[in-house]
Amino acid sequence: MLLQTLLIVDADALIRSSFRAYFEHQNYKVCEAGTIDEAVRNDLSAVAAIVCDDQLIEIIKLATGTPVIVTSAQASLRSAVEAMKFGATDYLAKPFDLDELASIIEALTSHHNVQLPLDILGDCENVQALNEQLNRVGPTDTTVLITGESGTGKELVARKIHALSDRANRKMISLNCAAIPSEIIESELFGQEANTSFVPEGRTTGLVEAADGSTLFLDEIGELSMDAQARLLRVIQDGELRPIGSADSRKISIRLIASTHRNLQSMSEQGSFREDLYFRLNVVKFSLTPLRERADDIILLAKHFLASTAKRYSKKKLRFSEAAITCMMDYRWPGNVRELENAIQRAVILCDRKTISPDLLALEQVSQAEMPSHESIEPSVSLEHYFKNFVLKNEDKMTETEIAERLGISRKALWQRRQRLGIPRKKGKRF
Repeated sequence: MLLQTLLIVDADALIRSSFRAYFEHQNYKVCEAGTIDEAVRNDLSAVAAIVCDDQLIEIIKLATGTPVIVTSAQASLRSAVEAMKFGATDYLAKPFDLDELASIIEALTSHHNVQLPLDILGDCENVQALNEQLNRVGPTDTTVLITGESGTGKELVARKIHALSDRANRKMISLNCAAIPSEIIESELFGQEANTSFVPEGRTTGLVEAADGSTLFLDEIGELSMDAQARLLRVIQDGELRPIGSADSRKISIRLIASTHRNLQSMSEQGSFREDLYFRLNVVKFSLTPLRERADDIILLAKHFLASTAKRYSKKKLRFSEAAITCMMDYRWPGNVRELENAIQRAVILCDRKTISPDLLALEQVSQAEMPSHESIEPSVSLEHYFKNFVLKNEDKMTETEIAERLGISRKALWQRRQRLGIPRKKGKRF
């Protein structure tokens, strides 16, 4: 099997050697470089992914088309945003879990240079109708609102809309509004002039300005503060951006796609979301169906993920046992399509036979008391409240990986939200 090549660019030789030892054990070919000059001596076009220290971020400009993960020993939200604007594919704060880095690289290399599918996969009537509507809406420049539970594919729908538009030649800018503290989200979105409390020197470019001429995707828009909502409304309504601390506005052209798992209409009626912004967002609305209501698609999707994952790990002729198929059909799938994909990836990795059995899928039915469906959550209950209650209720009986999978988020996002909400992981807790 031809091994994929990783390039580690870091001035610290100890870090490079530890990365090499780990990833060679994961069946990657690893190249090292301590400087940019050393890095460019490698054939960058043949490298599947690059991991570089933030002090050597200039490698991004030289590695066109190759995904670059930036690491930093002095990480901050501002430096992370700047790295992403510079073209980084992902950003990790040192020290970090090498398993987490491996997961990121695996996702990047398995999807690298793969074209978006022409249609969202599924045979059910709702998915067929969705594909037809996306093909009509994508080429327009209209604002789109996507609703649905976590893991139903809201970002995939957003990417397809962008890919079908006239803005597809520019990178879509994405932000998860629930992942950024409310006190700084305005500066990250709209930018900030110099000589303000947050930016003593220089001027920061916000993500709205970075998306000028392209598409801005705001995930979990229901978590935006009222002040940020007011600024966003002006951008949508007038096509003007006024950075924080500036008296001047500038014209911009963006296509806005927003998504949420919450009921924005109920929130606007209760006063927790601006009604005028809701009406501006709700031009074209797509409501994604949870996987438990797509029974005919479960095995279709499972076989699709099995084929792609088995190919990635060079495991031929794998199939599901009848018991595994029954198990998947009976399962509620609280994490939706994302949870299905993760379960099959885990099963393929652990399978040492030709047949995948139910035990390899590791699907445990969760009672409704432990894992309420999104429909049962009152609109007035915030995402933070739901997250905190679920983590505190289950952290003694689930690993961090299991909690993240149930919530439909990554372990990195779980850790970040724990820190933000003041519920740190218990010492000695299993991953």
